[in-house]
Amino acid sequence: MGRSGGGGGEGSGAGGPGPGLRAHLGALLRAPPRAPLLLSVLLLGTYFFYCLSGPCAAARPPSQPAAPPATRAPQPPSWAPRPGRLLPAAAAEPEDPPEPEAQRGGAGTPGGGGLPLASSFGSRRFPQALIVGVKKGGTRALLEFLRVHPDVRALGAEPHFFDRCYNKGLAWYRSLMPRTLDGQITMEKTPSYFVTKEAPRRIHNMSQDTKLIVVVRNPVTRAISDYTQTLSKNPSIPSFQALAFRNGSSGLVDTAWSAVRIGIYAKHLDNWLQYFPLSHFLFVSGERLVSDPAGEMGRVQDFLGLKRVVTDKHFYFNETKGFPCLKKPEGSSRPRCLGKSKGRPHPHIEEHVVQRLREFYRPFNLKFYQMTGQDFGWD
Repeated sequence: MGRSGGGGGEGSGAGGPGPGLRAHLGALLRAPPRAPLLLSVLLLGTYFFYCLSGPCAAARPPSQPAAPPATRAPQPPSWAPRPGRLLPAAAAEPEDPPEPEAQRGGAGTPGGGGLPLASSFGSRRFPQALIVGVKKGGTRALLEFLRVHPDVRALGAEPHFFDRCYNKGLAWYRSLMPRTLDGQITMEKTPSYFVTKEAPRRIHNMSQDTKLIVVVRNPVTRAISDYTQTLSKNPSIPSFQALAFRNGSSGLVDTAWSAVRIGIYAKHLDNWLQYFPLSHFLFVSGERLVSDPAGEMGRVQDFLGLKRVVTDKHFYFNETKGFPCLKKPEGSSRPRCLGKSKGRPHPHIEEHVVQRLREFYRPFNLKFYQMTGQDFGWD
């Protein structure tokens, strides 16, 4: 019995764990496994290290909006500023949808040049300057020459707002205008304004500070040019002589005919001077615009407060058309001349008819010279 008891005690010490060891092993088995936890900590640490030092650092911060999908870049507008030019701090009018492509300028177009910018820059403003007359005086040439200047943005078509479309309202009129930046001038030209009785009052109501440009030409030559244009559209009209005089060449000059009436410049100017002082006008010689385009353009740029950018280097004389054209712009294959409707050959008008018209216009011309302080040399 004593051996048996001693043998049992030895078995417990050598053949199996003692009570202390068994307690320790039980605690280990009851504890949660640590290997998965350690592995998770290791993976998270590696991930954060990778993000801080690698690709994640290039991601856009949450505070910045993600870039929109790439789209086709818009065509550069003709008013795009030169390098270093600041954009306006505030727009004169809330922005509205971008202009259609057909209304934008750009490099190689009149008024083009500068850095490409989206058309949403700038604001639509009422014109600060208008070319108000006269028909067949050279207004289209002047407008195209001006559009070469980077600080001029001009509407290409004649809107006829102050004579035909006034009922559409000023908001409609402004919506037609191209966008401009601070320091740029908005312009339009409609030659019929000069002979429209209501036009000066309406323009004054829009802005009494508007600058007004009138291109004038020898009224006899202007009348013949006017007739030539009408004849090209309607070959069946009566002769120039039949329209200019009430009873043939022996009758009185018919001032009801618009081709004659437009050339009575003093009468029309008198109406304008009721609303605008003479200092708001610039009278451009249509003849000198042909013979010395750079000289007349210098006067126009000074009047508009612009730097003299358009100079003699921009022009060459087209012998076929008989008037100056703009030299080809950079990147263009040919120069820019006015359309085929300009420079049409005039029909032959008998000398005695021309002489009678000269005599008719002479007193009006002299009064016009006196009113403007300029002798245009038509007499």
